[in-house]
Amino acid sequence: MMINTNLLVPMTEANQNFSKVVRIVDESGYAVILKNNKPRYMIVDFSEYDEIVAARKAAIGSAVDEVISDSIESLRELAK
Repeated sequence: MMINTNLLVPMTEANQNFSKVVRIVDESGYAVILKNNKPRYMIVDFSEYDEIVAARKAAIGSAVDEVISDSIESLRELAK
C-alpha cells in the first residue's frame, strides 16, 4: 500500500495539534497516525466508513462462501 507522506502525522503532533489531523482528513479523506514511527491508526472521513465496512463484509462473505464450497461434503457428513 502506497501512503502519501503528507498524510502521516506523528502521535505527539496529533495529540498537540488535532486540528491539523482534521484538516488533512478534510482535504484527503484520511490521515495516518504514527506511533513509534510506524503507521498505527487511520482516521477516515465518516462518509468513507460505510464503504469500508461494506467492503470488509464482502471480503469476509466471499472467504466464508469459499470455505463452505470447498468443505461442503465434510459439512454434510458432520450434519448427519
